[in-house]
Amino acid sequence: MSETVKVADAKTHLSQLLAKVEAGDEFVIARGERPIARLVPIDDKERRRAAIADMFAFRDGPGLKPVSADEIAAWKHEGHRY
Repeated sequence: MSETVKVADAKTHLSQLLAKVEAGDEFVIARGERPIARLVPIDDKERRRAAIADMFAFRDGPGLKPVSADEIAAWKHEGHRY
């Protein structure tokens, strides 16, 4: 569960909040009673997995079409080294 912190307190204690976030805590930053932001640890492993999943989805979806051997041969004749 997240703890709510007022903007002024977050500004004053940012270093301490970041240390707690690094330890796994989460905070909601509020202006008055209205929540405006969330301070959470970054899960790099999950971001990498999501990026890889996005690349596979693009590759396997309508975004790319297979390249034929004829197209590759034509590129070689155009001076491409691939």
